[in-house]
Amino acid sequence: MNLDNTLKTILITLKWIFVCTLIGVFSGSASAFFLVTLEKATHYRESNNWIIWLLPIGGLLIGLAYHYWGKSVVKGNNLLLEEYENPQDIIPLKMAPLVLFSTLITHFFGGSAGREGTAVQMGGAIADQFTGVFKLDNSERKTILILGISAGFASIFGTPLAGALFALEVVFFSKIDLKSIPFSFLTAYIAHYTVEIWQVHHTVYTIPFVPEMNLTILFWILAVSILFGLAAMLFSRSTHLWGDLFSKTIAFPPFRPFVGGILLAIAFFFIGTTKFNGLGVPVIVDAFSNPNAPYDFLLKILFTGFTLGAGFKGGEVTPLFFVGATLGSALSLIVPLPIGLLAGMGFVAVFSGATHTPIACTVMGMELFGIESGLFIGIACIIAYFSSGSLGIYKTQIVKGAKYHLYLKFKQKGTDLL
Repeated sequence: MNLDNTLKTILITLKWIFVCTLIGVFSGSASAFFLVTLEKATHYRESNNWIIWLLPIGGLLIGLAYHYWGKSVVKGNNLLLEEYENPQDIIPLKMAPLVLFSTLITHFFGGSAGREGTAVQMGGAIADQFTGVFKLDNSERKTILILGISAGFASIFGTPLAGALFALEVVFFSKIDLKSIPFSFLTAYIAHYTVEIWQVHHTVYTIPFVPEMNLTILFWILAVSILFGLAAMLFSRSTHLWGDLFSKTIAFPPFRPFVGGILLAIAFFFIGTTKFNGLGVPVIVDAFSNPNAPYDFLLKILFTGFTLGAGFKGGEVTPLFFVGATLGSALSLIVPLPIGLLAGMGFVAVFSGATHTPIACTVMGMELFGIESGLFIGIACIIAYFSSGSLGIYKTQIVKGAKYHLYLKFKQKGTDLL
């Protein structure tokens, strides 16, 4: 009997290792293709600024595609979280190509958006196809969805540890099968190395100097971390606000990104800069060494919230990096901490607040910037997490634990803003 159980356990483990490999390779390859094509689209846009005037046409194409072919997947990341919490139907594979090409169109014509949402949706859609192939039950399907999220996140940012943790933490307060934990890490690393095999590289960020911790520095870290949390709250609220406004005022969904594209093109023309178009990676990199204007992070919040709220596609995470890094960079003019450290803390802390994932964000910071900054980044991510309000960028994400109870007290006192 013991031998039979051991053999059964070995076979089940081998099956899941095989599943992890398939998800990691396919999702990693999809992310590699996405990163290469996104870079080409970005380069063409930056060399041809006139193309911003075609953003309304791009928006109309995206709107029509989702209205006629993508209604079942239009919820994006929220659909993955919904299916994890309450499994219903296998996510259609068409989610992957739809979000891929819609995101490329958004960036090609100059919308302000990220890339994580695209990679996570591709990973989730690809992974969920194996639910039917291997005839998995609902409990096993939850593991599959975690693996898809893990693969997408890890491969798009080159952070396998953070990717695995993000997938687990974003669904943390739903029931997690323990086997999801090691397999999440395995899938993340396979996806990460698949991108490297394709010889696709990620942006390198550095914090040149990390001071020794003392009470004065701790005070400033706590102060700026609260600001990072408030920025995360503003970002989340802005995105939801614009989405609700477009839904209420424009009845025909394809017209929402069309009208939004017209307004964005006009706005970008009048501000006279392209720094808020697309990902904004050059601005993020520069923020680690040169102070930003104090309004840069606000404009990125405005343009990203408007872009995504209007119905364009892409992620929120890289814009969150932009918001955090530029806010931290601007604060270096009045806060006596190294600019690189402030930008780095903001980079991950705003992300932590907006996604309710302080552990993954702390690990991500150490993966990107080095372990020396870990204590500073960990404090920033935790404080931003608690000061960012109860609603993050994912409406269907379940928030419980200490943060849930903290904001429940605010709501009981009638403080709906939080």
